[in-house]
Amino acid sequence: MVNQSLKNKKIIISAGASGIGWATAKVCLDKGAIVFICDINKKHLLKAKKHKLNKKKLFVYECDASDEKKVKELFTQINKKTKTIDCLINNVGIAGPTGTVEKLKSKDWENTLKVNVISHFYFTKLAIPMLKKNKGGSIINLSSGAGIMGFPLRSPYAASKWAVIGVTKTLAMELGKFKIRVNAICPGTIKGDRMVRVIRDKSKFLKITKKQIEKEFVSMASMNCWIYEEDIGKMCSFLISDEALRISGQVIGVDGNATRID
Repeated sequence: MVNQSLKNKKIIISAGASGIGWATAKVCLDKGAIVFICDINKKHLLKAKKHKLNKKKLFVYECDASDEKKVKELFTQINKKTKTIDCLINNVGIAGPTGTVEKLKSKDWENTLKVNVISHFYFTKLAIPMLKKNKGGSIINLSSGAGIMGFPLRSPYAASKWAVIGVTKTLAMELGKFKIRVNAICPGTIKGDRMVRVIRDKSKFLKITKKQIEKEFVSMASMNCWIYEEDIGKMCSFLISDEALRISGQVIGVDGNATRID
């Protein structure tokens, strides 16, 4: 029997054309949702448009999430399709620079915070009226294990992900009376392109092999495993569904029980 637990639920996913965002879009579409994705990467957007999914339920837009004007233009386009949504997934984020604080550039710090935190504000501010018109729904913010434990050599990334959790907790308090639930997901070590770059940069900085870095990352979880993008998509789909109607203000790790980040 086909799982239609998200049938006709309308979902916006930032940075939705690749990685966790695209994996989540596919999970939600498979469960009957109507999905609006945006991304800055034209190559990924083109690939998403060509994918053999239900074209009547997938809408694809180009948008620089760090540019408030572009985000407003995106919501103007989405509002032509629907005035209400059931969920916003703030997935957009960058890894940021690798290095000790005294060696990092101010512009890299500022850019990491702008993309990983301020873009979430742009999207959330415009999504809340649509959720209120829907008389309830869900906001899911993508944080990280770095947002609850810290992350040596990645201070701007850690700072941004701690901020995401602070915003999540606050929004859950503000929006509860409108039946809008707000939760954060903290992915563990995700098998994918972003971790390839993180491992490469850390290997270069510490002057040790990428294999050693990779082994160390996997060992940080009690389950001694990678986490896959689809694992995050499945958690998102649960939090969007009616099965999670009383879950809000939570920080949920999907990380194989990560006990450290170093």
